[in-house]
Amino acid sequence: MKKVIVACGSGVATSQTVASKVKKILEDNQIRANVEAIDIKSLEQHIKTSDIYVSITKPTKDYDIPTLNGIAFLTGMGIEEETKKLINALK
Repeated sequence: MKKVIVACGSGVATSQTVASKVKKILEDNQIRANVEAIDIKSLEQHIKTSDIYVSITKPTKDYDIPTLNGIAFLTGMGIEEETKKLINALK
């Protein structure tokens, strides 16, 4: 199964909120994937086994997997574009 990680500073509040929204979008589009909220300190460990990274903070480097703007899922601004990227990457 595909794995989506959502990372913020602590892995508690913001990443949990965005992860919940991402899960709902995937369910609504009948896409099965594990969505996990993590703290930014454990990103390097999780990125190796993930298919998509939803970043709450601005990424400091490039990764070999699609990296989406998590702020769009939080605020709703630009969510359509990021949702398309999410769905396309998981199909």
